[in-house]
Amino acid sequence: MYTYNKNIGNFGETLSEKFLISKGHKILKKNFRCKLGEIDIISKFKNCICFTEVKTRYNSSYGIPCEAVTYRKINKIKNTAKFYISVNNIFYYDFKFNVIEILMNNNDNTHTVNFIENAF
Repeated sequence: MYTYNKNIGNFGETLSEKFLISKGHKILKKNFRCKLGEIDIISKFKNCICFTEVKTRYNSSYGIPCEAVTYRKINKIKNTAKFYISVNNIFYYDFKFNVIEILMNNNDNTHTVNFIENAF
């Protein structure tokens, strides 16, 4: 089960990266990890550093993907972002927290991408 979920997650992150690039983002870092947590994609758009959480699901049986971004997860992302900002000395940018949810369709091998800007 872990490998299956990891593959779905990796696929979603790849789609999200391509989506962000198509919108004009420059990808700075993927899967940034520290002891505080992980951020799926860090990108730069104009004068803004964007921290993006990606959630991918094959169906909505367990809820829509963005519902998996809990209060606890939001706090971890914010703390991890603060660490990234500090380590990279990038205090002079604006910052934004986004969520990209991807819902896969098993029947016809398609997907829906929902980009939620300023999600939190």
